[in-house]
Parts: sequence; C-alpha cells; structure tokens
Amino acid sequence: METMRGGPDGNERLTAASAAVLFLMLAAEGVTILSIRQLLSVHVFIGMLLVPPVALKIASTTWRFARYYRGARSYREKGPPLLPLRLLAPVVVASTVAVFVTGIALLIQGPGRGIVLGLHKASFVVWLVATGVHVLAYLSRVPRLAVADWRTGAAAVPGSFARRSLLAGTVTAGAILAVSTVQYAGPWLHWHG
Repeated sequence: METMRGGPDGNERLTAASAAVLFLMLAAEGVTILSIRQLLSVHVFIGMLLVPPVALKIASTTWRFARYYRGARSYREKGPPLLPLRLLAPVVVASTVAVFVTGIALLIQGPGRGIVLGLHKASFVVWLVATGVHVLAYLSRVPRLAVADWRTGAAAVPGSFARRSLLAGTVTAGAILAVSTVQYAGPWLHWHG
C-alpha cells in the first residue's frame, strides 16, 4: 500500500485530508448537540456519515505508527510526532471508538435508561478534551497538507489520485451508511426520558 506509493509524505497528505473532512463533519455534528431533541435525526445521519472517514483517519495514522515502529527507513527519517502527542494518541483513538460504538449501540438498543447512553456521553467528554488538544496541535499544518493533492502545481507525491479517490470513496460510503441507517433514529424521536 505504502499510502498509494507516496510513502510518508503521501501518508501525511491522506491523514491531513481526512482530518480536514472530519473537522467539517464534526463541526456540523457539534451543532446538532446544541439542540439534540430537535436535531436527533441529523445527529444520527452525520454520526453514521462520519464512520468511514473516521476509520480512514485511524487507518492512516495506524499505518504511520506501524511503519515507524517496524523500522521503515523513510518513516524513521520523517520522525515521530512529538512525545506528548504520541502519548495522547491512544486516548484519542480509544475515546473515538467508544463514542462511535456506543452511538451505534444506542441505535440498535433503542431508547431507555440503560448504561449505554451514559457511556456515550462520558466517552464524548473524554473524546472532546483529547481530540481538542490533538486538533490544536496540528491545526497550523493541516490546511496546507489537506489540499496538497488537490492543487495543480503542488509538489508531486505519487498516488495523489488514489488518495483523492480513497477519501471521496469513504465520504460516499458514509453517505450510503447514513441514508440507510437514519431510520433507526425513529424510536428516539418520540422518547422523552
């Protein structure tokens, strides 16, 4: 795979592009939280839309992690993230997975006073803090890297078409998933727990 033959630079571009997409989608998801009762269907739709792009972001960062720690020369030369960010990464990933798993479990379980809703809220709080720090740490670099594969005249890194296609494919897969699952928000729309 080698991030579609672009090596660590291609991986960095894919990670940044997926981060930019996630930033926009998560901002929209955050707006739904402000009026969750009125926007619950939208909250569920965007939440499911996010699943494939989140999986892509986790996969691209896991790829970098694995290549670096398995000793791939090009990744070793690029260097690791700063130590505080490496220590924060497991919290970001674990809380992200927890937010999505509990959210999907809520759709499957339906409304009630179960522990899953509490876990969803608690994992969201942990996720918000950890991801907020993560986003702030990378905020200055992401815009330039996120659009690098989309600009003409940018420094060529092999695999730009494949990375663009992969990103577009995950958003498309998310849209299909969201459209096919938003109906499961129905029972929650009439629940007043």
